[in-house]
Amino acid sequence: MTYGDFGSSLRDLPRLRASRRRRVSSYDRTGGNDDRLKVEAGTTVTLADVEGPGSINHIWCTVALPKQDGPDAADLDYLRRLVLKITWEDQEHPSVLVPLGDFFGMGHARTANFVSAPLQMSPQDGKGFNSWFHMPFASRAKVELVSELSSQPVFFYYYIDYEVFDSAADDLGYFHAQWRCERPTDGIEQGAQSNREFQVEGVNDTGDGNYVILDAEGRGHYVGCVLNVRNLRETSDWNWYGEGDDMIFIDGEPFPPSLHGTGTEDYFNTAWCPTQTYHAPYHGITMPGGDNWSGEISLYRFHVEDPITFTESIKVTIEHGHANKRSDDYTSVAYWYQTLPHKPFGIAPVEQRVPFPPQ
Repeated sequence: MTYGDFGSSLRDLPRLRASRRRRVSSYDRTGGNDDRLKVEAGTTVTLADVEGPGSINHIWCTVALPKQDGPDAADLDYLRRLVLKITWEDQEHPSVLVPLGDFFGMGHARTANFVSAPLQMSPQDGKGFNSWFHMPFASRAKVELVSELSSQPVFFYYYIDYEVFDSAADDLGYFHAQWRCERPTDGIEQGAQSNREFQVEGVNDTGDGNYVILDAEGRGHYVGCVLNVRNLRETSDWNWYGEGDDMIFIDGEPFPPSLHGTGTEDYFNTAWCPTQTYHAPYHGITMPGGDNWSGEISLYRFHVEDPITFTESIKVTIEHGHANKRSDDYTSVAYWYQTLPHKPFGIAPVEQRVPFPPQ
């Protein structure tokens, strides 16, 4: 009995299975109703440390500060100060290292109700987080929560649901997720250019200077991203942030890459400079920004039906404005599966992760 060669669609539900379901949760071990962890500022707690072969199939959690009102309120950006960390098979480097809120599909330390196939934020006000990404492992899975809050503890409630198998399959990749940022992106001054010249004219025939969502090595497949933008350009002129093309380079290929798109909204499967909230199984806009596309934007695109495979390497990039002219805040989460070991990656210091970093 292994992971199996069938899926989890309605059509597959009648298939009898031999795996064993297990769960790690924050239930009150005394039999009471205090079903939570109290995670102190500056500490790391282990949420699960389980032996395989197995597969984590579902994660649910919610988190709250003990005090959120009054003059002593602090760390209200806690969804960027808490980091989800997952390590497979006693590897030296974690495969998942992402701020908690961003991992579950929305940036800027914000929440809102939305539904996608692999990730959801559920009522009340998007504070119930769910992941249905399957995460198989051969011998060990360690899930940790890192708190980089400055002073306050948090109350953390969670389920981690997984299956246990008799043997490991040798054709499964390991789940990875990485958070990256460029704040602000390296654009140019508008100077004497007209708004049209600045926003839609110019040439990018190399891909150099694009915002990098993922830069990975090994064999695997990229399965999507969350992209967050803070529009930093203050103007009454047409201020659309998303004229940049997506460019995905496979196995070290030169420009132009095999996968070259036509615009930010196009990569996220929308059109015509959207201003509306929308969520579908594989793409959506959880935060569309304010008037004239001002303020905070958060978008997602999941390659569930169309994973992007690579044999040696992958570099997923997108222009920040046409020809990389704009200087906005960009942050992102990339999700992918690959062999181990992976190219090591870290995470930016907490001062660079909070929604409004110090200037």
